[in-house]
Amino acid sequence: MNRRQQKKFSPSTWIIAAKQTEGRAYYALYAIDWKRGGRLSWEGWNHLEDLLQFHIPIKQIAGGRKSSSMPAAKIAKRALHLHLNDAQFEQLEQLFYQPLSKKRWRSFIQMNRNQ
Repeated sequence: MNRRQQKKFSPSTWIIAAKQTEGRAYYALYAIDWKRGGRLSWEGWNHLEDLLQFHIPIKQIAGGRKSSSMPAAKIAKRALHLHLNDAQFEQLEQLFYQPLSKKRWRSFIQMNRNQ
């Protein structure tokens, strides 16, 4: 893999996390690139419709100067949808900022996906 390919971020896992707090919803979008160990997150939506209208800025071509965007609605079809409480959401954020470990991520997703 050359330098330009290494700089390209191509997420293989997308997670849409929803948290209910005092009757209000809070949404966050997470992207993980397992091959290169990269992670990105966007958060702060109160409605799912607003999240789906967001255009995610990701370069589609390695080393390209032009950066395009992809609507979150396309990603929502293949994303993992997690409905979390406050403690689980805090655990997700801590896991996101720790060194990347597939084992920890897999166990967290399996634990929270079944609920």
